[in-house]
Amino acid sequence: MRGSSSPSPSLSQTTCGTLLQELQKIWDEIGEGDTERDKMLLELEQECLDIYRRKVEYTRKHKADLYQALAEGESEIARLSAVLGERTSFSRAKGTLKEQLSFVKPTLDELRVKKQQRVKDFSETESQIIRICAEIAGNDQFINNAEPQVNEDDLTINRLAERKSHLEELRNEKVLRLQKVHNHISSIHELSVVMSLDFRTIVVEIHPSLVDSGHGQSKSISNDTLSKLTGVVNSLKQEKQRRLQKIQDLGSALIELWNLLETSVVDQKKFEHVTCLISSSADEVSVAGALSQDVIERAEIEVEQLNILKGSKMKELVLKRQTELEEIYKGVHMDVDNDAQRETLISLIDSGNFDMSEMLLRMDDRIRQAKEAAQSRKDILDRVEKWRHASEEEIWLDGYEKDENRYSAGRGVHKNLKRAEKARTLVSKIPSLVENLIAKVKAWEVEKGMQFLYDKEPLLQQLEEYTLQRQLREDDKRRTREQKKLQEQLTTEKEAMFGTKPNVKKPLGPSTNNNTMVGTPARRVGTPAGRHGLSGSKDRRDSVRVANVIPPNFVALAKDDPVPRSS
Repeated sequence: MRGSSSPSPSLSQTTCGTLLQELQKIWDEIGEGDTERDKMLLELEQECLDIYRRKVEYTRKHKADLYQALAEGESEIARLSAVLGERTSFSRAKGTLKEQLSFVKPTLDELRVKKQQRVKDFSETESQIIRICAEIAGNDQFINNAEPQVNEDDLTINRLAERKSHLEELRNEKVLRLQKVHNHISSIHELSVVMSLDFRTIVVEIHPSLVDSGHGQSKSISNDTLSKLTGVVNSLKQEKQRRLQKIQDLGSALIELWNLLETSVVDQKKFEHVTCLISSSADEVSVAGALSQDVIERAEIEVEQLNILKGSKMKELVLKRQTELEEIYKGVHMDVDNDAQRETLISLIDSGNFDMSEMLLRMDDRIRQAKEAAQSRKDILDRVEKWRHASEEEIWLDGYEKDENRYSAGRGVHKNLKRAEKARTLVSKIPSLVENLIAKVKAWEVEKGMQFLYDKEPLLQQLEEYTLQRQLREDDKRRTREQKKLQEQLTTEKEAMFGTKPNVKKPLGPSTNNNTMVGTPARRVGTPAGRHGLSGSKDRRDSVRVANVIPPNFVALAKDDPVPRSS
């Protein structure tokens, strides 16, 4: 054979028939017999059959392999679809086995890729779940060495969604825990600053990560850490409340001693940071060092020194208590002989037969009893003040309504109109106010078994006299209105009889016309603003006097002319 790699045209066109013809020629040239030729042709046929048989067996096996590959592919598609929860609409295609395999392969590859991605998603999700669970459990060693186990028999999207939902819940739980940790740490810091405590030492004892969370280490959010933080915060709050109460007690004692000893304002300012906390709640105290142990100790020393000074001024303190007692009695209009009590007290002090501390305690008891008595009178006294105010407004309103020029333009007219409107509303409530006050006083007197004295006189008697006097004033006003109405009626009749006079306004002041009707003389209006809250008997006699005599030669004035008053 030649070394050329390409076959000759004669060889490429060679067939079994041409080879057999060439073999026949060779046999003819050799001179082979028929028997030998038949034998050789039989061998050739047998060799061809063997070759065909082997080829058929190989092809048959290849066909079986294709069937098996097709079946395995379809089976894997079904399994992957079940594992992934995919509803793959796959059905065997028509055509040859190779065509069917070429149809199966893309679907199978796609499902395999989905599975790998799904396994990756599950692995990442489970890894984060394990990490957060380890953080919550406080298992620090397991946090960075978590190896998630993925169940590859269930990779459905629903299962993945459940795990991601669980992860989201854990993340939210972690966020809440971190927020609680930060809040607790912030509270501990604030409390430490107020009480001058070592914040870092307190927090490190709970967990080191709470102070220094470097090197990728996050703050501990375990149940144990949260429990310790909560306990420390509660403990510090209790300590803060205890210190605040101590400071407030010391502050109250300082103020009391300062008032008793008349300490200068300059000396008081040295402990202003203590006294300013007396009315504060624990949540309101946030100044650095306000509740430090040093502040408490210095305040205790100051109170102790003032108490020593107080002992030398006990007499003066007792007399101050008496003054305070007198002020209480005066404030609620109680009848007490303060001068006699002060003289008795001074005599006891000078005699030296009484312990000054005990006497001071007795004075405190008397002050407490006086305050209780004053408190029992408070409701009635408040109503008395309302009554006095209403009565004063009533007097003002009477004078205002008698002013003929009250509607004239001028400064203050608008304010007076508003005041008059309010005064009318207030005056209309006086009867019910007095009635309720009388009922309250009677009930108090029944309960206490004594008269209710107001500035050394029975308040019930003052109220009854005021009620009588007010009724007399009301009757007087009613008669005045009737007189004015009659006067206007007579004026109208005169005008109809003699004709209307020119409407000329006359100047204010006393009239010079002798025929003008004499007006009602001015009357004093009773008020509780006096010493007894009443007018005298002379006022009551004046209130019943009526000057309504009309002379026979009466000449009517124009309506615009004010009725002159007699001087």
